[in-house]
Amino acid sequence: MHPIHSAVGPDWPCQVKSPGTHDWERTAARWLRDLLPARYAAYSPLTRHHVLLARHARIQLEHEIRAVRAALQTCRAELPPLGVAEAVIENTIRMYAAELEQLGRLARSVRLVTEALLAEAGPSVPRRRAPAQRAS
Repeated sequence: MHPIHSAVGPDWPCQVKSPGTHDWERTAARWLRDLLPARYAAYSPLTRHHVLLARHARIQLEHEIRAVRAALQTCRAELPPLGVAEAVIENTIRMYAAELEQLGRLARSVRLVTEALLAEAGPSVPRRRAPAQRAS
């Protein structure tokens, strides 16, 4: 691992400079954009506001995780009627399992980058408050 990233932990993406270093936000934004379909690069709210970009990357990954889980959970039931050989089904299951692990790592990395972007933005970014408790 590159030494500049060791201070931020093992889930910090190696493509992103450490928070507080020169140009780190630009590297974070580039990495986050790479997680999204290419068409999103044209949307100015995402390109101008890194916190929005991070939020969208988190949502995108959540949906990808759900899609891969659904595909994994239905392999054994849905692939044999399609004529897919058992060996191919087993390879497909291993592929989906590996992809879930990768997506989990990416989701943790996005969370770390988002937290760093929010910390950099400072108090001007409102934090989400817990809902008020109702009186019983």
